Amino acid sequence: MDRTIKPWDQTSSCGGQVQEVTMIRVMAAVVFWAGLAVAAAAQGREIETVIGRQIEAMRADDFATAFDYASPGIQGRFGSAENFGAMVRGGYSMVWKPRDVRYLELREIAGALWQKVLVTDADGRVHVLDYQMVELEGGWKINTVQILPAPPPGV
Repeated sequence: MDRTIKPWDQTSSCGGQVQEVTMIRVMAAVVFWAGLAVAAAAQGREIETVIGRQIEAMRADDFATAFDYASPGIQGRFGSAENFGAMVRGGYSMVWKPRDVRYLELREIAGALWQKVLVTDADGRVHVLDYQMVELEGGWKINTVQILPAPPPGV
């Protein structure tokens, strides 16, 4: 007669306990991951809001406000809102007066958060930008923006 106690055998005295402990662990993992997903979604909305507010400020030619959304490193590099505005107009004109802005995926790369953004400029050209974000005491700031290769036509 086989006297082996199997964890899935609810008729054994410890099988039910093992199954109960396993179920508790599974439920704890689900709650943990769901909490992370909710936190990541909230974080993503905050990041999109910061990028969107900076773009809105630039649309209004309010480079002083746009400059406030830049990290201390970016602010130090350009020194003033006027210099920052000149850089945007000269090298990142697609975000100065965009026709459309769409937020793509938020990713973590080497410990940094990167928000990919699809921008259609005033002339209808599509650009993909990657925003590196940093969280400071006062909230999220834009640390750098990279222009990525454009998507194929029709995307």
